Amino acid sequence: MPEAALRSAGARGANLALDLHPDLPIKGRGAVTNIQSRFEVHGRERFDDGWTIPVQAPAQPRGQVPARDQHQDQAASLKTVVTDEIARSILSRNSSPDIPFGVSLNPYRGCEHGCIYCYARPSHGYLGLSPGLDFESKLFAKVNAADLLRQELARPGYVPHNIAIGVNTDAYQPCERNKRITREVLEVLAECRHPYGLITKSALIERDIDLIAPMAEQGLACAAITLTTLDGEIARTLEPRAAAPARRLRAIRTLTEAGIPVSVSVAPIIPFVTEPEIERILEAARDAGAVGAHYTVLRMPWEVNPLFQQWLQTHFPDRAQRVLNRIRDMRGGKEYDSDFGKRMTGEGVWADLIRQRFTKAVKRLGLDGYTSRFNKLDGEQFRRPVVVPKTAKQTIAEAAQMDLF
Repeated sequence: MPEAALRSAGARGANLALDLHPDLPIKGRGAVTNIQSRFEVHGRERFDDGWTIPVQAPAQPRGQVPARDQHQDQAASLKTVVTDEIARSILSRNSSPDIPFGVSLNPYRGCEHGCIYCYARPSHGYLGLSPGLDFESKLFAKVNAADLLRQELARPGYVPHNIAIGVNTDAYQPCERNKRITREVLEVLAECRHPYGLITKSALIERDIDLIAPMAEQGLACAAITLTTLDGEIARTLEPRAAAPARRLRAIRTLTEAGIPVSVSVAPIIPFVTEPEIERILEAARDAGAVGAHYTVLRMPWEVNPLFQQWLQTHFPDRAQRVLNRIRDMRGGKEYDSDFGKRMTGEGVWADLIRQRFTKAVKRLGLDGYTSRFNKLDGEQFRRPVVVPKTAKQTIAEAAQMDLF
């Protein structure tokens, strides 16, 4: 892709890469121009995410630069940086009729999983960063999330509503292994007996079974595992740092055996790529113990569009035009439609066919849907937190009072 196209997509990270390697434009670990570095090794403890593909050194590049030095330069330029952030608020509220929750909580900004289709990528633009490389490698951890949650739950007028955790960026992405912010949030919710649902592509959720299972037993927690495809080769390029499909199925079984109701989120459905697998995904999830299912079709807002199209042209050139034509068929002739009632499932004949296939398979397999499971959580057991940290305003006020002396 020419440099002008990269700049028009707002890819500041890609521009930096162009300066470092003019002959090798880099958009991110999920980009097709950066195959080797998407499997790069980080200095973290080993974690079973289901992948056994070894990291291999890249082939000797053109020019006089040795392959080893070139690889080291690329790895350095793509190193993930997690910045601690003192957030001002932690609960987000919405009134969208398209989603089954009104309150959500996201412990992180940006996501290391690097899913090329992620609809949250453009949100990094609000931080002055690119939706490509920066979204995957320049992350922000809301280190005061648990304290903010306590303050929110302690408010006199607070009314408990089911909280969806990890809906914008994954709450169990790799940096959570060390940061443990999601776990701190779950500890607060357990203390307050506040209902919540988790959604993730990571097997790291198994770490917190000791917190989730007792809440689930009281009708206060459920989980959803996103399963886009059963094909490991597709998943490795589509969702390069998320857990392997087989590993996610194992996580469904592990959570189910612990007494946690688990739904499968078949998302996004990509015509002619993952769409043929709808029934097989649902069957595999049911066999692993899932009790519900939900789906969305591919969304390509703003900068996601050129990123996904490049991925598509590289990995599925034989059907790329058919995929795009089908997407337009489901979006009223456009490549994306943000209207309520259409953005999640599309419209038209092809969207109706997907809806019918999914509905029939869910009924045949005895899956009742993620929405109903989430809405059945019990909010009557809520109790306010005993210990409430001081707010920033209280701290400032106390400091001002001390100045009087």
